[in-house]
Amino acid sequence: EAEHVKLGKMIWDYMRMGHELKKSDVILVFGSHDRRVAKYASELWHQGWAPWLVFSGGLGNLTEGVWDRPEADIFHDIAVATGVPPDRILVENRATNSGQNVLLSYKLLQEHNIPTKSIILVQKPYMERRAYATFMRQWPGNVQETSLCVTSPRIRFHDYANEEVGPMKNTVEIMLSDLYRKSSWSMVCTS
Repeated sequence: EAEHVKLGKMIWDYMRMGHELKKSDVILVFGSHDRRVAKYASELWHQGWAPWLVFSGGLGNLTEGVWDRPEADIFHDIAVATGVPPDRILVENRATNSGQNVLLSYKLLQEHNIPTKSIILVQKPYMERRAYATFMRQWPGNVQETSLCVTSPRIRFHDYANEEVGPMKNTVEIMLSDLYRKSSWSMVCTS
């Protein structure tokens, strides 16, 4: 168990990118099984980091059969409950993976004529590097002209596990799977 935790902490630290927030056109939030992601994105909106919130996610591997509605719809409701006006939120609720989060969100933003020169991308802490790499590979716009900042809820590794996301062992297994996947990504993952 101690070795499991030690390995998990090393992967957690590696997967976090440590980007500094910058005022942006939009906050793009990848759906997940962790509702704290939606709450954190809503806090960023309230702090004035961007005028738009976009929630992207259908039912994915960790929510299908567990949640009865798409991740983006649930995240939308969390944001509205914190006081974000519904007319400042766009919802893309069909994506089932990170690549689709990027592609379908781009399409939605284009349909609403929302600028995408600068984006804050929000995901779980241990998914920052994967979200960054996926965005850099999949974004249909000119990625060289898009300022991207990746961030996540400020949660320490030892505090991450809870009743909703499951025990620490599950988190470590998910991180190991993502790390394995990362070995096949191009090295766009540098910060």
